[in-house]
Amino acid sequence: MNRILLASAFLLVSISAAFADEIPSALPAPAVSPVPAAVSPVPAVISPAPKAPAPKLVEPRLHIARSNIAGHARVALTFDACMGQADERILSTLVRERIPATIFVTARWLKRNPAAVAVFLQNPDLFELENHGQNHIPAVDTPALIYGIASAGSPQAVRQEVEGGAAAMVAAGLPAPHWFRGSTAKYDFSAIGEIRAMGYRIAGYSVNGDGGSLLGAGITEKRIASAKDGDVVISHINQPTHAAGEGVAKALVDLKAKGTQFVRLGDVEDTGDDKTTE
Repeated sequence: MNRILLASAFLLVSISAAFADEIPSALPAPAVSPVPAAVSPVPAVISPAPKAPAPKLVEPRLHIARSNIAGHARVALTFDACMGQADERILSTLVRERIPATIFVTARWLKRNPAAVAVFLQNPDLFELENHGQNHIPAVDTPALIYGIASAGSPQAVRQEVEGGAAAMVAAGLPAPHWFRGSTAKYDFSAIGEIRAMGYRIAGYSVNGDGGSLLGAGITEKRIASAKDGDVVISHINQPTHAAGEGVAKALVDLKAKGTQFVRLGDVEDTGDDKTTE
């Protein structure tokens, strides 16, 4: 009897073990949704303030009345004296060859070049002195950068640039100016109106002789010597170390040899773009 009970118990244990092999040792853990991480607030996109539109700039052209005489073109030579020293190569050529010219001077240049100012005053038949401003600031009445130079930026600053230049000229013993040429020779239309309302004619040009005194001597000579009847030439008389000055001096002699009639702006009728002389 005991043997039968033991056998039955052994059989029951064996069956249980067999079933145990078919059952996974552990039930899989129920799927749990991950706890979402704290959501970082999305920064609000702040649009930059719209930039003020760049002012519309013009670089007015100016012509003088033609001679209409074959072989005797009429040309007005104009020189900017911005800053720095007087270019004696040009100044001495003008005096030696008795070539008249209109010189636009800044207050800053006048202070540094009393000897050149004395030459101008000694030769009133040659030199007409006009206003290039107080501090060589572009006469644009809204903020702008022009060739890397900050504009006057307001109507009040334009007025100060013009009036300050004129006051410096009178203080240096020069006649009160009638013409104005701003730094870079660029303007916006509102500044043109303001300067004209102050009583000034605005001097553009038709031939850029020396590229701001940055061109070489050869190309400068060719540019100026190519001036035709009625042209107004712009060059610089304040960069004695630049090669362009040599080209300017040679071109003056070239033009004179061709029979060119040189005049100052105040000597002839003129026509300027963009209501600069009306």
